[in-house]
Amino acid sequence: MQVTSSRLEGRSRTSVAVELSSLSKPLVFEVTSTQNISTHGARVVTKSVWQAHELMSLKSLQGDLRSQGRVVYCETLDENKFALGVELISPIGSWKKWG
Repeated sequence: MQVTSSRLEGRSRTSVAVELSSLSKPLVFEVTSTQNISTHGARVVTKSVWQAHELMSLKSLQGDLRSQGRVVYCETLDENKFALGVELISPIGSWKKWG
């Protein structure tokens, strides 16, 4: 039997300013933005290469969302630009302040 995996939740193509910091490398810190978001994850553009399963702290600068995150993938976009798939671990708050 073949099993296929797919995302159970849709993503919103929304750019939100975020602050990323590595939980294992104290000097890795960046302010950047998302390409899409959901309640359980995001695709984030970054200047740094991250390893799969690496843990981070993620904070929305346009809302009050704070969460630990786990890197699912790191994809090269350009020479110094990467896209991270981030799974949010116990997020609190919301991505944006609506209204």
